[in-house]
Amino acid sequence: MIKIMIADDQELIRESLKIVLNMNPDMDVTATAENGYEVMELLKKDQPDLILMDVRMPRLDGVQCTNLIKERWPSIKIIILTTFDDDEYIYNALKFGASGYLLKGVSVTELTNAVRTVINGGAMINPNLITKVVKMFSKIAQNNFAVKVEENGTKDLTRTEKKVVCLVGRGLSNREIAEKLNLSEGTVRNNLSFVLSKLNLRDRTQLAIWAVQTGMSHQLDAEI
Repeated sequence: MIKIMIADDQELIRESLKIVLNMNPDMDVTATAENGYEVMELLKKDQPDLILMDVRMPRLDGVQCTNLIKERWPSIKIIILTTFDDDEYIYNALKFGASGYLLKGVSVTELTNAVRTVINGGAMINPNLITKVVKMFSKIAQNNFAVKVEENGTKDLTRTEKKVVCLVGRGLSNREIAEKLNLSEGTVRNNLSFVLSKLNLRDRTQLAIWAVQTGMSHQLDAEI
């Protein structure tokens, strides 16, 4: 059962999402909050598997709340669900560790699929934002926002792990990587965990940025 918290300053949105998500047999909305401060207070008592987080909320906004959560409870997955597609919101949310960024116009099916994808170790970006995110990552890679990794760890990456890094940098999901490399999704998840540990990176987003800035995402399979 996927335990979910909903954080949104509009009661109608909170209650509507709760009803929709609870219709899925594998999902249970265990808490709702109207701002980031309330989220942090609730997390002291119980931690969900995933939080659907709005951006603009009083007292503590969703982006800063995401930062605080990932510092204290890094295993909690976060999907930003908002009406705002501002570059700064997107960049900071992903930088701080959000696994998804969706606009509120998504369908119920898209939302539930996103929840399952993120819980299984993937990332989910609204289709309308993918081009913007890719450009953002490229810009980051070309400037001084370099993601630093454990240098010794790069030498310890296996051939398969390098292929996984390459494909993460291209934006592929675990399932797509598994299909491309003829591996199981579980094997891909394990390789991803090993890579993050070896490079001392926090999450998949940091790995994707590093893959872009080092050029690994552009290497051909035969070369890695």
